[in-house]
Amino acid sequence: MRILAAALLACLPLTTLAADTYGPRLEGFDYPYPVKIFRFESQRQPLEMAYIDVPAGGKGFAGTVVLLHGKNFCAATWKDTIAALSAASYRVIAPDQIGFCKSSKPERYQYSFGQLAANTEALLEHLGYGEGKLHIVGHSMGGMLAARFALMYPQRTLSLSLVNPIGLEDWKAKGVPWRSIDAWYAGELKTSFDSIKKYQLDVYYNGQWKPEYEQWVRMQSRMYDGPGKQAVAWSQALTSDMVFNQPVVHELPRLTVPTTLFIGQTDRTAIGRDLAPPALKATLGNYPALGKAAAAAIPGATLVSFDDLGHSPQVQDPDRFNAALLKAISQHD
Repeated sequence: MRILAAALLACLPLTTLAADTYGPRLEGFDYPYPVKIFRFESQRQPLEMAYIDVPAGGKGFAGTVVLLHGKNFCAATWKDTIAALSAASYRVIAPDQIGFCKSSKPERYQYSFGQLAANTEALLEHLGYGEGKLHIVGHSMGGMLAARFALMYPQRTLSLSLVNPIGLEDWKAKGVPWRSIDAWYAGELKTSFDSIKKYQLDVYYNGQWKPEYEQWVRMQSRMYDGPGKQAVAWSQALTSDMVFNQPVVHELPRLTVPTTLFIGQTDRTAIGRDLAPPALKATLGNYPALGKAAAAAIPGATLVSFDDLGHSPQVQDPDRFNAALLKAISQHD
């Protein structure tokens, strides 16, 4: 019943909360651009998908870019990339997926990358795109979603950009133990600012921390400190199960759209690493090898490497990343 109550709280309209905690839909955390709401029905329930829609700010119109966030990220994390794309005359759409950030967190939802891709397509239809073509960019878990979107809607996808995507290895097939959603949930309830920062410092940033990263740690951790902690933890548990059990690596050869991989070489992200035996743990999340293997598996793919960057090159070095992204997508306008 406590989970149900928290989940119902997560579906309430956006409100303002005390500054030291955020609500289950990130109430109290301001995005750098206006947030809009797409209301739709999925799996027999009304849902709300929050999204940012920034018009092209340069001269003319170069096209539309859709930015898909990672599991520990939100649409707001793309703020520097949104600014660069808009200045280069691209319209930018950045949704918060159902279960994340400022979007609904339903208690009962069958999460799959196919479902999230269909939700994203519904948003694009709502925005009037019809059969219009777009540049799809996905980071981390969003890279898994972006690949699924391109597989389901190749006619919609002008180009595909995968930024340190997870799912480039099948953790379960390699021997990482399965865990129940209840176990994922129990772990999520222990989440704190310190645990998030330590994880990101060790895995994302190769031990190199910058003060500007802390805003994104607060964005995530203060949802766990607020009144919707259980709803947030439950959604994260459900989506962790989705990520672990739905790797995209086996389907990379089926991609038919122009694809660029942007890989920070110091990244070591691997879902479930904490349960892996020591010998296996040491081999997981080897992004220099994973990036090369993925580029070889995807027909015609291009690999862009950032030797000194980790899991979030768009956060670590926005100028360098944005220049590389603009170069890649401009070839397919």
